[in-house]
Amino acid sequence: MAARMTDDEMKNIMDSHGEHLIRLAYFYVKDWAAAEDIMQETFISYYRKSNQFDSRASLKTYLSKITVNKCHDHLRSWRNKRSLFSNSLGGLISNAKSPEDTYVQQTDQSNLTNKILELPVKYREAILLFYYQEFTSKEISEMLACSENTVKTRLRRAKDMLREKVDLKEWEGMQDE
Repeated sequence: MAARMTDDEMKNIMDSHGEHLIRLAYFYVKDWAAAEDIMQETFISYYRKSNQFDSRASLKTYLSKITVNKCHDHLRSWRNKRSLFSNSLGGLISNAKSPEDTYVQQTDQSNLTNKILELPVKYREAILLFYYQEFTSKEISEMLACSENTVKTRLRRAKDMLREKVDLKEWEGMQDE
């Protein structure tokens, strides 16, 4: 049996990968509190099962896969669905916004990042993992347990969806890739 990880080793892993994992989780769940919880759950899972990590992939890829799976679990959970329903109902009840708030909201909604966050999960995850997290399509296919061609198809379809929603100036970074 492999030796148990020391607290210092775990702290170094958390310091090295924490920011990346919380951003990854946030892009999935669109909620900072939930993203923080998911990141913590990821590190707890890794700590408990660190002896199972066999270095076939990088530690970053391994932790990202755990995070993606935890995000999928969160998105399927009853607690998340109840929260989404409560938030949408609350938005209908308190729809009295100031002109400043309305302007900020409209400006934010035109942002490329917000348009990406509006995509269905399978397309959003492909874009985020490829462009924002800079994983290769092969690494993404391993994380998501699908073929590399599936990842490439999702990337293409996501870009097609974004072309319809985004101003060309915001689109420059992804047009020819």
